[in-house]
Amino acid sequence: MTGAQTAAPPSAQKRQSREAGLRRASLAILIVLIVQFALGISVNLYVALPAAGHPGHSSWFGNGALLALHATLGMILVLSAVFVLVRAITARNVTLIVTSAAGLVSIGLAFFFGASFTDKLTNGYSLGMAIAFAAALACYTIGLSAASTRRSGPS
Repeated sequence: MTGAQTAAPPSAQKRQSREAGLRRASLAILIVLIVQFALGISVNLYVALPAAGHPGHSSWFGNGALLALHATLGMILVLSAVFVLVRAITARNVTLIVTSAAGLVSIGLAFFFGASFTDKLTNGYSLGMAIAFAAALACYTIGLSAASTRRSGPS
């Protein structure tokens, strides 16, 4: 052997690997949230939903491809948020557990408001979707920032 090796212990390597995976997953959710927001704006501008009380007015998949894609991506976001929360719990990173849990609740609220909007077509539900989106975006941005700061250390 030519010199002492300075490899991190296996537990530290696992922790670093988990946190790197969490950073990537948080970034992916942020990107998908932004795409979801753009789809939501597109649905609002270009899809004419039937008035409440008409047959099929609350159908997510019968009122155009944009609404179907928006609803499908919402379901994927809920599953992804659960995945990130589970990874944060296994990594035992308290900051990411809190931000991921709050992000999951925000995405769940946006999903609820979206489902209610297609049923009732009231502006309050549309506003609720937008506010819940902003809250989710803030949660995952704070989580990503905290995970990156923890990795690189304070400046």
